[in-house]
Amino acid sequence: MKVRLNRYLSMCGISSRRYADELIAGGKVRVNGVVVNELGYRIDTDTDEVKVGRKTLGVERKRYLLLNKPRFYLTALGRGDDDKETIGELITDIPERVYPVGRLDYDTEGVLILTNDGELAHKILHPSYELIKVYQAAVRGKVNNETLRRMRGGAELKDGYAIPDHIKVVKYDDNKGTVLEIAFHEGRNRLVKRFLSEFGHPVLKLKRISVGPIILGDLPKGGWRYFTQDELDALKKAVGR
Repeated sequence: MKVRLNRYLSMCGISSRRYADELIAGGKVRVNGVVVNELGYRIDTDTDEVKVGRKTLGVERKRYLLLNKPRFYLTALGRGDDDKETIGELITDIPERVYPVGRLDYDTEGVLILTNDGELAHKILHPSYELIKVYQAAVRGKVNNETLRRMRGGAELKDGYAIPDHIKVVKYDDNKGTVLEIAFHEGRNRLVKRFLSEFGHPVLKLKRISVGPIILGDLPKGGWRYFTQDELDALKKAVGR
C-alpha cells in the first residue's frame, strides 16, 4: 500500500501528521537507510523500511478470526484457573496478538470472534449497534405454543427487561426436551440462560451459531479461520463502518 510518509508515521503512533512533517523536514526519518526530507514523499508499506532515529516502524496488521469455541474452554488467552483449558491453546501461528470480542461461558460453545481491531470490537459489543447474536439452546421440557408466545413478549430479569429479537422451536428431542433458536442484540451476562429459566425451561446445552453476518457453518469444534473479505465487509457494514 502506497501512503504519504507523514501519514505512515501517524498510523504507527509516532506523532500527529503535523509533527511528523517536522520530523521529516528535520532529517529525522530514513527510508531504506536514506534520509528523506520531502514532505510529500510516499512509501510502500509492504516493502519499505522506515526508521525514526533508531526505531524501525511498522503498522500492526489487522486480523479477524472466527473460532468455534468448544464447551468447557475458558474464554481466556492465558492459563485458566485450576488448569482449565483456554481458547489461547487453540489459537496458534498468528503473528499478531488477537483478543476475544466478548466472551462465551465455560460450558457454551460456538461463534467467538477474535481481533486486534479495537474499534470494530467495541461496535460488535455495543447494544446501540443492534448486532444480533443467534443461539441454539437445548432446554429441559417441551416448550408449547403458549409458552413460546409468552417468550416472544419478553421477561423481567434482575437487570432489566429482556425481549428476544426472535425465538422459534427447532425440534423436540426424544427425551421430552426442546431445541430452540433464540436471538438477542444485547450482550448481558448469561442472558439466554437466565431468560429461558424464567419460563421454567433451563438450558442444558447452548451454542452460538452467528454474530451478525458471521455464521458458524461447518467449522469444526476447536477450529478457527480468518474472515473472508465478504464477511469482513458485511460485518463492518452491519455496524456502520
